[in-house]
Amino acid sequence: MSNKPIALLVAGFVAALMQLPAHAQQQQTEPASPALKIYRATPEKINDLVHTKLDVRFDYKKRYMYGKEWVTLKPHFYPTDSLRLDAKGMDIKTIAVVKNGKNVPLKFTYDSLSLAIKLDKTYRNNENYTLYIDYTAKPDELKSQGSAAITDAKGLYFINPDSAVKGKPVQIWTQGETESSSAWFPTIDKPNQKTTEEIYMTVPSKYVTLSNGKLVSQKSNGNGTRTDYWKMDLPHSPYLFMMAVGDFKITRDKWRDKEVSYYLEPKYAPYAKEIFGRTPEMIEFFSKTLGVDYPWNKYAQVVARDYVSGAMENTSATLHGESVQATHRQMLDRYYDWGESTIAHELFHQWFGDYVTAESWSNLTVNESFADFSETLWAEYKYGKDEGDAHINNDRRNYLNGQGSSAKNLVRFYYKDKEDMFDNVTYQKGGSILYMLRNFLGNEAFYKGLNIYLKTNAFKNGEAHQLRLALEEASGKDLTWFFNQWYFGAGHPVLNISYKWDNGSKTQTVYVQQNQEGNAFILPVAVDIYTGGKKERHMVWLRNKADTLTFKVASKPELVNFDGDKMLLSQKVDSKTIEELAYQYKTAGLYMDRYEAVTAAIAQQTSNKTAREILINALKDKFYGLRIRAIKNLKLDNDDVRNAAQPVLVSLAQTDNNNQVRAAALEALGSLKASGNANLFREALKSQSYAIQGAGLSGLSQVEGAEALKAAKTLEKDSEGDLSEAILGVYAANGTDAEWPYVNEKFAAAPPQSKFNIIRDYAGFVARLQNSTYAQQGISQIKDFGLKFKQYVGPQVISILEGIKAQRAKLNDTASANAVDQAIAQIK
Repeated sequence: MSNKPIALLVAGFVAALMQLPAHAQQQQTEPASPALKIYRATPEKINDLVHTKLDVRFDYKKRYMYGKEWVTLKPHFYPTDSLRLDAKGMDIKTIAVVKNGKNVPLKFTYDSLSLAIKLDKTYRNNENYTLYIDYTAKPDELKSQGSAAITDAKGLYFINPDSAVKGKPVQIWTQGETESSSAWFPTIDKPNQKTTEEIYMTVPSKYVTLSNGKLVSQKSNGNGTRTDYWKMDLPHSPYLFMMAVGDFKITRDKWRDKEVSYYLEPKYAPYAKEIFGRTPEMIEFFSKTLGVDYPWNKYAQVVARDYVSGAMENTSATLHGESVQATHRQMLDRYYDWGESTIAHELFHQWFGDYVTAESWSNLTVNESFADFSETLWAEYKYGKDEGDAHINNDRRNYLNGQGSSAKNLVRFYYKDKEDMFDNVTYQKGGSILYMLRNFLGNEAFYKGLNIYLKTNAFKNGEAHQLRLALEEASGKDLTWFFNQWYFGAGHPVLNISYKWDNGSKTQTVYVQQNQEGNAFILPVAVDIYTGGKKERHMVWLRNKADTLTFKVASKPELVNFDGDKMLLSQKVDSKTIEELAYQYKTAGLYMDRYEAVTAAIAQQTSNKTAREILINALKDKFYGLRIRAIKNLKLDNDDVRNAAQPVLVSLAQTDNNNQVRAAALEALGSLKASGNANLFREALKSQSYAIQGAGLSGLSQVEGAEALKAAKTLEKDSEGDLSEAILGVYAANGTDAEWPYVNEKFAAAPPQSKFNIIRDYAGFVARLQNSTYAQQGISQIKDFGLKFKQYVGPQVISILEGIKAQRAKLNDTASANAVDQAIAQIK
């Protein structure tokens, strides 16, 4: 599962829902929960699932699902005469054991969450038995609580079932992780269970269905409905069961002899290959890299409305949130992290998560850390090492900036709620750890170890110890020290690195201090020494809180580059001079070498010529991400910076081959409010790129407000993403009530991250509207956003609402001021 939605953030649930800034993720410190003292044991296996057969139909009006189930089980080891099944919020009509084709009723008790069933006899572990259950699932009546990565947990979702929202599709879809499949069928809802599966879905004939495995047959019922029969012959965990029903258009592709398909809303179907078309190449790459061919009979991807996370790796049928959908024009501005990384993440789960599944949520790392790592793996293969290094650096930053993250083990048996495992430790830290481990072992040994792990545990469960043993078998190395500190320990190294050159003895000394609390980390690391333009690498091991490294060198080095491969997950203070960093930028070559130099240069650009030279070079860096970083951090109010950067920015705005770089350059030039750039902004309005158009419009509004307002009106009809945000900004500054319907409609339809980006401009417009009804519409929208993401942005939204109240009071709009008070009370 991808957790990208909230940049925890977690959850693989890596997203795509929203990526809030770090400050928006901060949470108030809470007293330690008693639940943290509970040891979370792997669920005991008393009975094992063997096969699950479902026959379901839907009541769109009531939002019910009527289900019949035949579930086959057997005792795991010890004889048993009882069975407990998870079944959340259901009406249970019948439970019977199937004997010679007849249903023999059984006694059971039900507490609305689980069924305690008395079997007809004592069964031994060489005996299968099949139960028949007639039930009704009522997900909208279920009181459930989600998590940061998965914002709801009712299992089965009816989207716009009464068609009340005009233009919004009618859909049904499921979300099983963590343990919500038992909200739509009774099961042993634990990750260490595996079962084959059959599903018969009866749906309105106009709709398409999707589930795990193969579509065996479709039968018209003659009453406007159709029954689709899906079958999964290979065992997988209950949380990976899925259904999707809706007006999807299917685009078919293939990998080798297996079907690959993309289910999208008809509006986006023409762009299916643009969005998902690299999937077959990904399947081939991952299959060859792992030495295990994609194990399932097909691979489908479906896009659903109002999805509760980023995406979900249901076996053979991944479900994505709607943010992945895009038109051709939107795709022009989308680079790796705008959806493709999530596509890779969910696909890799088909091996790590579905083929071999974490045996408990405590060991979620063997699912989600691998899926997170796969994003970097695909990036470096498809787009080059810079893209991969930039991606893993974002992972590191996400983890290192997370509040409370350093106190958590990667594998942890104590947590408040299983949902808490979907965090930036499991995802981003775990992915970064695998990146280090691959570097330490070497690619060949690392991937051989993964191959052993997958083949040894195929269609079963895995945990971190099994991963260690497989990697040790492949490499011949002991890895207990590595797993103890990175998997079963918390935190990361906090390093202070300093240097000393002794010209008399021709000795270069490197001092490394580990300042984190607790024990020292054992760190194998490369130290690269550049002398006379040549690099000499030294491999060293750090084992102490303070290590002194000495190297004999013919002459004073131009650069000593600690962690030459830039592998370590650490916080570090490295006392290189800006001149040494300038040399590092030009010579060392890796993305992180340049990133470190640019980061230092940003801080010193107004006072140091060398720092400015680094930044100007970075404006022309070979990697677009560093060009954007340099642009966005220029202090253009400084004469020296502005004079050096402006000609380069003009060139980038006109000719760069990356739309996001061009847009960033236009935004930077717009901040100068120089009328001489007006033609540049006007020209940008002709672009097919929404990002470039949006930046051009924002820039034009800084120098020609009336012209920008007029241009915004002409651009309204085809405006998405950055352009939509720019139009809203223009209207917020210069618009009237006449523009409110557009603004309100766009804000309502915007994904969460876009809402966060524009909420202050939107609120500013709401504050000065003349129409009180319009103002209350805006207050309601802001309130809804604050409620949905209260955990992350509650205080900010309250502050925004208070500002609106002050302005409405000045306009004597008592009704709107009262609406603000009510909104704040609800958010609090």
